[in-house]
Amino acid sequence: MPASCLPAPLHAAAQGMGLLGFSWTLSLLLCALERPRALAVRVEAASPGLEPAGDSALLVGGRVKRGWVWNQFFVVEEYTGTEPLYVGKIHSDSDEGDGSIKYTISGEGAGTIFLIDEVTGDIHATERLDREQKTFYTLRAQARDRQTDQLLEPESEFIIKVQDINDSEPRFLEGPYIGSVAELSPVGTSVMQVMASDADDPTYGSSARVVYSVLDGEQHFTVDSKTGVIRTAVADLDRETQDRYEVVIRATDMAGQLGGLSGSTTVTIVITDVNDNPPRFPQKMYQFSVAETAPTGTAVGRVKAEDADVGENTDMMYQIKDEEGVELFRVTTDSNTQEAVVLVQKPLDYESKRVHTVVVEALNKFVDPRFVDLGTFRDQTIVRVSVLDVDEPPEFRPPSGLMEVQEDARVGSVVGVVTALDPDAANSPVRYAIDRSTDLESIFDIDANTGAIMTGKVLDRETAGWHNITVLAMEADNHSQVSRASLRIRILDVNDNPPELATPYEAAVCEDAKPGQLIQTISVVDRDEPQSGHRFYFTLVPEATNNRHFSLLDVQDNTAAVHTQRVGFNRQEQDIYLLPILVVDSGPPALSSTGTLTIRVCGCDSAGAIQSCNSTAYAMTATLSPGALIALLVCILILVVLVLLILTLKRHHKSHLASEEDEDMRDNVIKYNDEGGGEQDTEAYDMSALRSLYDFSEIKGGDGGGGAGDGGLSSSLASELHALPQWVQSPDLDFSMFRDYISKKVEQADEDPSVPPYDSFQTYAFEGADSPVPSLSSINTWSTSSEQDFSYLGSWGPRFRQLATLYAGHKGEEEGEES
Repeated sequence: MPASCLPAPLHAAAQGMGLLGFSWTLSLLLCALERPRALAVRVEAASPGLEPAGDSALLVGGRVKRGWVWNQFFVVEEYTGTEPLYVGKIHSDSDEGDGSIKYTISGEGAGTIFLIDEVTGDIHATERLDREQKTFYTLRAQARDRQTDQLLEPESEFIIKVQDINDSEPRFLEGPYIGSVAELSPVGTSVMQVMASDADDPTYGSSARVVYSVLDGEQHFTVDSKTGVIRTAVADLDRETQDRYEVVIRATDMAGQLGGLSGSTTVTIVITDVNDNPPRFPQKMYQFSVAETAPTGTAVGRVKAEDADVGENTDMMYQIKDEEGVELFRVTTDSNTQEAVVLVQKPLDYESKRVHTVVVEALNKFVDPRFVDLGTFRDQTIVRVSVLDVDEPPEFRPPSGLMEVQEDARVGSVVGVVTALDPDAANSPVRYAIDRSTDLESIFDIDANTGAIMTGKVLDRETAGWHNITVLAMEADNHSQVSRASLRIRILDVNDNPPELATPYEAAVCEDAKPGQLIQTISVVDRDEPQSGHRFYFTLVPEATNNRHFSLLDVQDNTAAVHTQRVGFNRQEQDIYLLPILVVDSGPPALSSTGTLTIRVCGCDSAGAIQSCNSTAYAMTATLSPGALIALLVCILILVVLVLLILTLKRHHKSHLASEEDEDMRDNVIKYNDEGGGEQDTEAYDMSALRSLYDFSEIKGGDGGGGAGDGGLSSSLASELHALPQWVQSPDLDFSMFRDYISKKVEQADEDPSVPPYDSFQTYAFEGADSPVPSLSSINTWSTSSEQDFSYLGSWGPRFRQLATLYAGHKGEEEGEES
């Protein structure tokens, strides 16, 4: 490489490296560049202890192994020439120019993008390179002997960097951009920031230095040339005039110099609303109509004030400003439509006033204090309400009231008069009636023409002191127009009930009572309720005023006290005294009644506590003390127990002897404490146990008619089978009474519908007089079963069918044995 193509310091350094014996010298082709390039030199030392010396990177002291001496290769991107672009040259000091050394490269792009002359070591780029796609290529260089193909030097890497040119324009990668700013914002208010990206090398030249400018919309917005921050340029941005702007921002590289590339983007800036517009009614007057019978809460109409703002800035509040409108009407706000709803607050009357004027005011809920100086944020309008005439029912005057009547008023007496008038202009006549659902007993009547309330029955305040009735008033020619009024009628008290003793008083006095001793305090009740209150007077009836036993004292508080007048009483002479008391009220008129106080003479202990008020007990206690009486009762009880025990033992002994002499065999009585399921129910009970009682022949002892075998059988079954108790039936006994009794019981059981058709076990605890036997049952009888006729059991009905079958079968077996 000619020395003139290298800067002087770099040329000196290259010569010094050659003098030091390096194996390779890497030359760069820099002459093709328009301006000098910095040359970087890297030295690989083979021997330890060597250091670079000075800026020339010379190694001194000791012998070093031959190695690569090179710089980075540079190649310009986007080369458009027709010939391959020369990149650089590699050369070995051992190359004498005779072509004995073959140069080769390998790595990224070797053989495709980059080609090397094997003889000269020249490297060329055969393709157009793009730094934005790949900034550098790493390759490896080799020097081989052309004859033996052996490496003359160790393989080493080198880099080919792609030199940047300004071939990429700035691009806005984060779009689309949408920003917002409040209307009426001051100048310089930040809206948003945009940023462009340039793919060129930011470390080389000004290719990647971007500046910003407004291409369209500069009259309303500005942009910072370095940061890309968009700001307002004016202070009168009005959302109601224009609610969005499309601003075009341009980014230019090369710091905006001539020849720089540029890119642009559109930024949408939305103007947000502030409450800078007051509400305004489109009309200054609205007209509505409503019937005079409209109930409270009826909507008359709707009005709405318009607001140019949006969102919550349009929220309204409405109110009525005039006094007349406030009294008869009220206004509410529909939260969905922001309309004012005018409602009826009090009943309207066409005859009183036909047109009402209401002033409605609208104002914003949320007022921005920054814009108060723009004016008042409220507006008013007039609402005219016309009242429509309707045929109305009569009106009571007064609407309801209270009437009073004495309880002793005669039937047909006038209690009071109700009045109702037709409020319409026609002033139709009115008819009256009583709602009988409120006066079921028809205690009151009313004159249909005059409205006079009269008594229909005799009144009694003590039964019902108040009556609430409903009076109807209707137009004479249109009974559908009915109005109602509640009327309370109070029944005034008249002294028509005499006072009575509060309870049937009974008092007790000790036999040893002293004169003046309080026995009983008397109080009375009166069903009347005089306005001045009760006042009762007590005295003994004239027949009892001269008695010497008791006295009556009026305590003056509507009570009286009964005291003794003598010393001691004797209940054996007289144990009960009846004291008639006369009670009189204060009237008018004064009424009285007589009550009787029953006074019993009782025995008392020393402390005055009553022990007994019975004369018989008194006589007994005079002869026996309580302890003696208890001892006497205990002795009587012991005697009774001994007698019963002796009788029981005797009876048991008699029955034992009779069983041994007559070989009495008793039936087993099996008692079940539940009811069976009928004669067809053969599983609820063990029927074999019942049949075994009667399924036997006459069993005799050793002197019987049977043989030895029969005697053995009878002896083996004697402990298991029991014959019916036998008793000798006297021919003169009459069993008709018992048969009638049992038949009557059977008939009652058959006719009783409440008894289910189950078999039942009934015990007949009835026994006739002068019976010669201890029991009516066939059990424990002294006769054989053959001597009784059980055929009558078949007539007792289906409930006794099973029993009749058992007895009839048993009788047939006995007759067969006898024959």
